[in-house]
Amino acid sequence: MTATTHTVTNQAPPLVGHDVFSSDRALAEAVERHLAPELLDEARGDLGVLGKAAGSAQMRMWGERANENPPRLLTHDRYGHRIDEVVFDPAWHRLLGKSVGAGLTDAWGRPGGHVRRAAGFLVVSQVEAGHGCPLSMTHAAVPALRAEPEVAEVWEPAATSHVYEWGLTPVAEKAGALLGMGMTEKQGGSDVRANTTEARPLAADGEYVLTGHKWFCSAPMSDAFLVLAQAPAGLTCFLVPRVLADGSRNAFALQRLKDKLGNRSNASAEVEFDGTTWARRVGEEGRGLRSIMGMVAATRLDCVLGSAALMRQAVAQAVHHCAYRSAFGGLLIDKPLMRNVLADLALESEAATVLGMRLAAAYDADTPEERALSRIAVPAAKYWVTKRCTPMVAEALECLGGNGYVEESGMPRLLRESPLNSVWEGSGNVQALDVVRVLRTEPAALDAFLREVGAARGADHRLDRAIRGVLVELADLDGIEARARRLTERLALVLQGALLVRWAPPEVADAFCAGRLGEDGGSAFGTLPHTLDLRAVVERARVEV
Repeated sequence: MTATTHTVTNQAPPLVGHDVFSSDRALAEAVERHLAPELLDEARGDLGVLGKAAGSAQMRMWGERANENPPRLLTHDRYGHRIDEVVFDPAWHRLLGKSVGAGLTDAWGRPGGHVRRAAGFLVVSQVEAGHGCPLSMTHAAVPALRAEPEVAEVWEPAATSHVYEWGLTPVAEKAGALLGMGMTEKQGGSDVRANTTEARPLAADGEYVLTGHKWFCSAPMSDAFLVLAQAPAGLTCFLVPRVLADGSRNAFALQRLKDKLGNRSNASAEVEFDGTTWARRVGEEGRGLRSIMGMVAATRLDCVLGSAALMRQAVAQAVHHCAYRSAFGGLLIDKPLMRNVLADLALESEAATVLGMRLAAAYDADTPEERALSRIAVPAAKYWVTKRCTPMVAEALECLGGNGYVEESGMPRLLRESPLNSVWEGSGNVQALDVVRVLRTEPAALDAFLREVGAARGADHRLDRAIRGVLVELADLDGIEARARRLTERLALVLQGALLVRWAPPEVADAFCAGRLGEDGGSAFGTLPHTLDLRAVVERARVEV
């Protein structure tokens, strides 16, 4: 029936049909800044293709379908055989095919690979964040695999392949493979030293069988998992394949799938090892944490990038809506108070992106100084950026009013996803305590941090004052654990401010320093000093369609 009571007006068109990469000025500039000139043309081309796909109506539909049709657990087949498989919507496989095909599990072996991959990960995570989990774990597993050359020889080419091949078959028969990890147990949580899973050596060198459980095992249809278990010499890292070399299924019992707040397209399972679960040792016995910490650090950086992606998508939707929506006699984007809110959101988004991309560049440089910087900056960034994501996305949702509270807008999905990265790979206290541990034991890390922020000294008096304040706090380490969150927050903010002062447009750096490092900003978004050039900040964040 044709509606006769009104004509639909004053509604924003869908934000589709654009290049997610090139329309994000902060991201595009970061790629140009951190990549060698000879790599730029190819990288821009590849990221532009991926950006256009991510902004297309088709890929957006895949994201919606994968979220609306969550995975289902099949413990047995129709005949009663135990199969322990998870069934995904076809849209999930299409998303992974697009992202794996774009090289988002292949960073470690190509020039500029981490910057290129980080930019691509930030782009595709705006479509549907759930499928970023297996991408992240597969990418991050590579340095851990290299601790055991025989294992890496088999698994690294499959993990870094640009071919996505779903289904459980031996890795030797697959064109590409995904990897996951399982560390958390119900009695220990983040304290993985409390793990009770037992590893019993077999006659063959490096081979074991496992008995125990894992409380959280994400992407359980991956081809193999890095897990921690107690071997005779202590906590050890192992690779557990889903399918053995002879084609038989490994003992990998999926007990149930988690019913999660968000991240619903991605399966997270509870897994049991029954005493016959075959595993291959990775690294030395008793050095499991050392073997797997490289993987943890890389996934923590992906938490930063994933949160930056959610922020970018949220602010893009908010600015787009306000550019079309009229109220009280004019467009919302032109209203001074709404402009203040949008500008504040845009600052948070750009600061997260610039910081995440700087840390990706540190991986590419791979010098002692850059490794030292990463050691302190990654947990600080993971703590702060992921913490800021939820209030930022909630404020962006509010910019759409009631429309933003409705599922069709996509904003509720972003909001449900927003707390995840703060929880995953160690929650806030774990990150803050890691920063404290680095400060106490690795002086080179603090030196690298101070050199990084020192490159911006003298450019903004508020930043200079904030740097001095951090130094005062660092001079007194008594009772530091109780104030670890506050110190970690200040480290992250000072680093973000220094990077923006060096690289962002003056109006962005000025507004960030005023609102985050000065004394003029309020506690809520939209409380920036009114004398700033907020119009320019908002226009920079706007997507033209």
